[in-house]
Amino acid sequence: MVAKKSTRKFQAEVSRLLHLVVNSLYSNKEIFLRELISNSSDAIDKLKLVALTDDSVIEANEEAPRIRVSTDREAGTITIEDGGVGMTRDELATNLGTVAHSGTLKFLEEAKGDAQLIGQFGVGFYSAFLVADRVDVVSRAGGSDEAWKWSSDAQETYTLEAAERATRGTTITLHLQDDQTEYLDAWKLRSLITRYSDYVSHPIELLEPKYGDDGETTEEWGQVNEASALWQKSADDVTDEQYNEFYKHLTHDYTEPLTRTHFKIEGTQLFTGLLFVPGKAPHDLFWRNQPYGVRLFVNRVFIMDDAEELVPSWLRFMKGVIDSDDLPLNVSRELLQESSITRTIRKQVTKKTLDALKKLAGSEDQEAYNTFWSNYGSVFKEGLHEDRTMSGKIAPLLRYRSSSVDGLTSLTEYVERMVEGQEAIYYVLGESESAVAASPHLEALKGKGYEVLYMTDAIDEWAVQGLGEFDEKKLVSAAQADLGLDETDEAKAEREEATTELKPLIERFSEVLDDQVQEVRLSSRLTDSPCCLVVPEGGQHAHLERLLKAHDPTAPTTKRILEINATHPLIRNLNLLQESGTGADAVEAWIETLFDQTLLAEGSPVVDPGRLARRMTTLLQDASAAALSQQA
Repeated sequence: MVAKKSTRKFQAEVSRLLHLVVNSLYSNKEIFLRELISNSSDAIDKLKLVALTDDSVIEANEEAPRIRVSTDREAGTITIEDGGVGMTRDELATNLGTVAHSGTLKFLEEAKGDAQLIGQFGVGFYSAFLVADRVDVVSRAGGSDEAWKWSSDAQETYTLEAAERATRGTTITLHLQDDQTEYLDAWKLRSLITRYSDYVSHPIELLEPKYGDDGETTEEWGQVNEASALWQKSADDVTDEQYNEFYKHLTHDYTEPLTRTHFKIEGTQLFTGLLFVPGKAPHDLFWRNQPYGVRLFVNRVFIMDDAEELVPSWLRFMKGVIDSDDLPLNVSRELLQESSITRTIRKQVTKKTLDALKKLAGSEDQEAYNTFWSNYGSVFKEGLHEDRTMSGKIAPLLRYRSSSVDGLTSLTEYVERMVEGQEAIYYVLGESESAVAASPHLEALKGKGYEVLYMTDAIDEWAVQGLGEFDEKKLVSAAQADLGLDETDEAKAEREEATTELKPLIERFSEVLDDQVQEVRLSSRLTDSPCCLVVPEGGQHAHLERLLKAHDPTAPTTKRILEINATHPLIRNLNLLQESGTGADAVEAWIETLFDQTLLAEGSPVVDPGRLARRMTTLLQDASAAALSQQA
């Protein structure tokens, strides 16, 4: 006796859910094909599991199951067919008639918010109604002779009736809405399959038109997807050429990557990664609002292009794929959720990337690592500020130019070159290598034979604060007020004597520059320059201050300490002029000019350039007149 067709009502909350799916849940209609193909793939996987204990579900000598996609332009339909495990009448009613039957009400309650839910509710099938106004499902369960048809227009009811199907599996037919006919084009379906389902492990065939030489058009089945994910293979089975070709296919970059890391993590979470360091930096690398991240797959099904949650921002140059078996997504599978799994993956991405960079840095091909540093060093250093737990792994990979060697040097190499008695690693901050190399702050350090690292990136001051020390050696700025340099008793005595001798001049400096400096004192670091500005404890370097003010003119200004060189002829002559008591105005002009000169030397702007120019003109006129009078 053939069962009659029956019409059933959806549960009330299911009707509401269908409305939510169609109108709110998905932002991109085209993912319906991804969801339906994923369901077909799952059905084939389930068949293999069931067959382990029940061989009746598979017929003798049958071909490996596949997924087929076809269209009927006249009927306005898309059909997705699989040879999976199939469904009985009751399973059709349960799986398709009661959405997420284990937690529908809870789902709806949580979906009232932003629908940031774990993707376990089985609503992917209902994405079909994004493009279809009716969906028919014909299914025959493995080991059964009966086939059943489920049909609905996503309104209030669905129907169940007996049907005909020659083999086990499921056929889904979408009756497209009038404004969704673009999906009847085979090229459109091919592009969607390639984008979202290229690495599904079962063959996906598409019925496409073929044009003969005689002008006749026929339709033929052809496999569309790769069906094999390179990242799922063992690294021993993949050649360099295959890796490079995959990278170029993934990124559309014609250059080869600098290095890569291919890994599989097993344990409480299972995921695979294949990550690359591009050989060329993108033009938008420093645009923090630009999307970044790796391409995310779940069970080889493409989810999103830029999974930012899986990659720290200081590794935003990395490209590649992460394929997780159990990563939580929101219910539409369009957004990642922050979770312990997400954090675990991000931690492993960070670790594996640093391991790959360490290997590259230790290789004989130093040119490749230097290229990495040139392209990405200023971004990579952000990690010292943003993730201090990783500073121990980041620090050995840092590279800088310095006062002692040509090219780049590591902190390890710096420490190996430290002279006897040197207790700290010294660095100088500035806008360019030429500017910092000429900085007066280096004079005493160079005099002791100490190497100084040149730091010229905007991030450097924050980065070095995050690092603090390396190999138990503190990192000390050459512009820091207290350099901690050893001073001989003789040098101390000479400075104390000079302080007494120059006390009136120091007081005059303090009076003239009262609003601009915190203190004026004699310097123990200067040997060639007349003066320099140094940073008091807790103060900001001039370079950082300029960067902050470029973004916010109201940013606070640090009053720094002016150090003067007691042995410099200009200071000595200025002291004589001060002692004469006849050149008060000239002394003030020279003090202001020296201060402006120190600002210019460190790259800081002069408060009043016009006043500086007029003052310089007057001083030069006086100096030239004095020279002429001596000649006369």
